[in-house]
Amino acid sequence: MSQVVDADNTRSRDTSPDGRPAKLRGNLGVPAIVLMVVAAAAPLSTIGGNVPIAMVLGKTTGIPVAFLVAGAVFLLFAASFVAMSKYVTKPGAFYAYIQMALGRAAGAGAAVLALPAYMATLLGVAAYDGVILSGLIERFGGPEIPWWLLTALVLAAVAWLGYRDIDLSAKVLGIFLVSEVAILVVLDLVIVLRGGEHGITGDSFTPQGLAGGVGIALLYALWGFVGVEATAVFRDEAKDPDRTVPRATYWAVGIVASFYAFSSWALIEGNGGPDAIAAAEADPDNFMVNTAQQYLGMLGRDLTTGFWFISVFACALAFHNIASRYAFALGQSGVFSKRLGEVHGRHGAPSNASLAITVASFVMMGIFAALQLDPVLQIFGPLGGLGIYALAILWLLTTISVVIFFSRRGDSTRNVVLGAAATLALLGALVLVVSNLTLIVGGSSTLAAIFGVMPLVLFGGGMLLSRRSTADLTSV
Repeated sequence: MSQVVDADNTRSRDTSPDGRPAKLRGNLGVPAIVLMVVAAAAPLSTIGGNVPIAMVLGKTTGIPVAFLVAGAVFLLFAASFVAMSKYVTKPGAFYAYIQMALGRAAGAGAAVLALPAYMATLLGVAAYDGVILSGLIERFGGPEIPWWLLTALVLAAVAWLGYRDIDLSAKVLGIFLVSEVAILVVLDLVIVLRGGEHGITGDSFTPQGLAGGVGIALLYALWGFVGVEATAVFRDEAKDPDRTVPRATYWAVGIVASFYAFSSWALIEGNGGPDAIAAAEADPDNFMVNTAQQYLGMLGRDLTTGFWFISVFACALAFHNIASRYAFALGQSGVFSKRLGEVHGRHGAPSNASLAITVASFVMMGIFAALQLDPVLQIFGPLGGLGIYALAILWLLTTISVVIFFSRRGDSTRNVVLGAAATLALLGALVLVVSNLTLIVGGSSTLAAIFGVMPLVLFGGGMLLSRRSTADLTSV
């Protein structure tokens, strides 16, 4: 077994005793994986950020319906994903599925595209978290600290956890997720029990409420599901992957869809049903915390703000872990440096890949800070837009791969039909993203054009890099 000594003087390994690539190690069950992917979806951040933005831009209170529609789209995706999962016995998520149907070059292209997609989302939420923490410190009488310094602290904490075994990250994310969900549930129940601001209007489910830019609402609803597809990334670290991954996928999608729909509806009712649009327009950044103050007092506002920071931190950690595992697989396959494909001897984690993601994160964030970019409007918004666009392409390619795979087998018409339905739904989602790309990235048509081409360039570059590979991605 080949070995190298890492920075903390423990041994890392890149092969098992029989010469095969070493595997990641973990003991994740269904609850742990669900916590990982739901944390990536960041419930409090989605409700506090996506909901008011969707109402402001779409002039609609139909966001709860949009979440249910998005949930149906992802249930179709999950059903296709799960149907093929029993035949994809290696870790790899998107690229493992795409490679089995479209070939090795397409699989490498998907992996190379997925890595910057998750990296972009990581950088965006880390910048946003620095802003939230800065405001929280000032609210409690602390000094005014630059957002980029606090973002650096967030990235450092994420790096420390990401370097270690996945079970530690799962425990941290579990505690954080329970905390943020708890405060939202309390707020939701208080609003509903009090009957909202003007009684329960049900405006979100009426023709008037659904009028306006429901397409915009659906776009931001889809954005709230980013990360739920990553269950297969943790295959090697699951207790029983053939059972754990499918169950975790269904649970993640179901929990996210139902929770988002209920919480967004409660928040809208708490602001007077149709009057909620005006409240969101007046102060979109604090729409959720203002509502918390109205129903839970100043303590509720402070707790909600604190848990909001925790929610975004959990999101950053989840995306760091996902990106690290993509970099790890690309290293083991030979597409990237082999050092990235080494497994830490004690933690059983992709620690070198995690370090690489950390270094890249600090370098990119340092550039953004030097350019004095606005952390929300010029980092979080555009990078989040790039991430959702790239991931929408990968979701679509995955369901196309399901259709091709089962068509070749010729023994499952049901799975072909299921995959085709998911493909049509995700094609619609991709069209929705592309048609609103300028809006997503902050209104710059030039930036939208650059971002529109970038995923295609990355995918093509990954296909070319596949020639360097010494092994199939799905064999690592």
